[in-house]
Amino acid sequence: MSPITPGADPGKSPAGRSPDPAAGAAKVSPPRPRQPSLAQLRAFVAVAEHLHFRDAATAIGMSQPALSGAVSALEEVLDVQLLERTTRKVLLSAAGERLAARARTVLDAVGALLEEADAARAPFTGVLRLGVIPTVAPYLLPTVLRLVHGKYPDLDLQVHEEQTFSLLDGLSQGRLDLLLLAVPLGAPGVTELPLFDEDFVLVTPSDHWLAGRGDIPREALRELDLLLLDEGHCLRDQALDICREAGRTTGAPVTTSAAGLSTLVQLVGGGMGVTLLPRTALRVETGRSEQLATGYFADPAPARRVALAMRSGAARQGEFEQFADALRAELRSLPVRIVSDRTG
Repeated sequence: MSPITPGADPGKSPAGRSPDPAAGAAKVSPPRPRQPSLAQLRAFVAVAEHLHFRDAATAIGMSQPALSGAVSALEEVLDVQLLERTTRKVLLSAAGERLAARARTVLDAVGALLEEADAARAPFTGVLRLGVIPTVAPYLLPTVLRLVHGKYPDLDLQVHEEQTFSLLDGLSQGRLDLLLLAVPLGAPGVTELPLFDEDFVLVTPSDHWLAGRGDIPREALRELDLLLLDEGHCLRDQALDICREAGRTTGAPVTTSAAGLSTLVQLVGGGMGVTLLPRTALRVETGRSEQLATGYFADPAPARRVALAMRSGAARQGEFEQFADALRAELRSLPVRIVSDRTG
């Protein structure tokens, strides 16, 4: 042990200085300044609006001493004088003028946040971004809109009509919340809520040999001049699948020259061929022309399934399932077979 020099203070260094207890230790960062509270901001904004402590206190339901203390505490936190106080009146300082506008913005944003949280807790409120394929939209949207307006008036429904691949991309990216389209999709991370099955019918010119038939065999599709939608429409793929099941060869004539069902039907009316329509589209697309006729297939008729689709595990899954149940009930008046089981 080192000897102690007589008369020396053992608590001091040889140079006579007290040792630094923090020597060798990491420097301690200064504490972060306190954050202003919402109560302080609310008190300051009230004073800035009324320029009177008593009136400001009454406006926000605080006692005058509590309001005065909140404003003083805010000045201390911000290290800025916000008010000029006299015996007769209260004035905003130059800094107070600038910061009052900022404080109002903060309070408005907090209010919007709370309103949004309230809307999120309440089902069937806020925005619902619904994607629909073109071969469904004109025929089912009237029913969807009637349901929303009648049963969910607080729901802000926004409709986007796009082809299937675009809708699925929008769903996965969060641009869309719910889809109304033909299934199955076979897309990972997507849950389908089946609504109904509907048959396809054959639309022909009024003088066609199959016009008005009610027992058309699928094999009749093998040699017909079939008009189909352009590439990208799921209905085109479904129609081609039906034709392949019927034994139609790849060499059989298929004319693809239409972007929508209305154009297809006009081409049929002009004698250029025949086409397949889902039953829900029949009244809208053929009711305006006497040049068209409808033929029905023998059982089991070719059909498609229409469903709602959502992201698997979506936060609004329960709400979307209730919406699907309500929509099924509304769709019973259409020429479809309702699928009541959510799992399909």
